[in-house]
Amino acid sequence: MPRTDAVTRRTYGGRTAAVRRAERRERLMAAGLQLFGTEGYASASIEKLCTHAGVSTRNFYEEFHSREDLLIALHSKANEHSYRAVNAAFADAADAALAERFELAVRTFVSNMASDPRWARLAYVEMYGVSDKVEKHRLAWRKRWWDFMVAEADRAVLRGEAKPRDFTMPALAVIASVNELVYHYAVNRGRITLEEVITEVVRIAVAAVTAA
Repeated sequence: MPRTDAVTRRTYGGRTAAVRRAERRERLMAAGLQLFGTEGYASASIEKLCTHAGVSTRNFYEEFHSREDLLIALHSKANEHSYRAVNAAFADAADAALAERFELAVRTFVSNMASDPRWARLAYVEMYGVSDKVEKHRLAWRKRWWDFMVAEADRAVLRGEAKPRDFTMPALAVIASVNELVYHYAVNRGRITLEEVITEVVRIAVAAVTAA
């Protein structure tokens, strides 16, 4: 039987080791968002991240193998949240027309990804040119959104809203437009509005799918 004092040693201030570790991970994630999203990935050393998070370098390596892994974790968090949000919004618009569904998707996506300029910079600036590992991760997410866009186009064909064709290039063009406009909006708040961005992206997306 394990000794009860072993259990006691695993708690501190009423918080278990697992809870404390989860808190440290969240502090590192917050530090990564702040430093990567303001000063840039190249300027944020592990020592600087740890100082900002109030943890030791040993704690860092308990959670992440490298700065790359922290960057990837943050990028995944942003995209997973946006992907779930868009799908949840679509659940209530199953019978909506193409333009309405695109507007709903774009509004949800932009509201999530551009809600904080740090997320936009991290996703659309700092993810580029880091390493093959980071690029592979970024392209995997681009493929996931690409498949999402193609599925919507194919749905429009079945509903008679578009003619059947290969939607590979249109989907890539829309994704590139969305990425650029989301970042543009995030860093130019006050000069452009969310509605302007949504209107432009929806116009591009609908035209890409319905063009003859």
